[in-house]
Formats: sequence, structure tokens, C-alpha cells
Amino acid sequence: MPTTSNDPYGGSERRSNPRLRELVDEMLASIRAAANVDLWTAEERSRYEADMARIMESVREHAIDHGYQRKS
Repeated sequence: MPTTSNDPYGGSERRSNPRLRELVDEMLASIRAAANVDLWTAEERSRYEADMARIMESVREHAIDHGYQRKS
């Protein structure tokens, strides 16, 4: 596919450069692999979600308490 004058990225050069194509393929493979990997086990996820819920409840309580103190 020839490069047109409105192609600022040199599309045909990218496709014809084997080293660049290899790098792009490697990056895409890494992205695909990362997308299919669970970072946490089900137990870890449950624990982290519970921790987050506890932290957010504490933040809400603090915000509410702080708001009442300012109004007094």
C-alpha cells in the first residue's frame, strides 16, 4: 500500500520495515497476554474488595463527621 501525502506516519515504511513490524508484533502479543492474566486469585480479590469497602466507609464517616464540625 503506497504512502499518500496525507499519511504523516509513513504507513508503508512501518509495514515494510521487518524490525519495526517485529517490535509491534511483540508489543501486541504482550498486551494480549496481559489482558488475559488475572492479577489476583479469587480470595485475594475478595479480601481487597472488602478492604476497599472498609476504607471507603471510613472515608465517608470522616467526611460526614468533618462536615458537621465545620457547621457547628
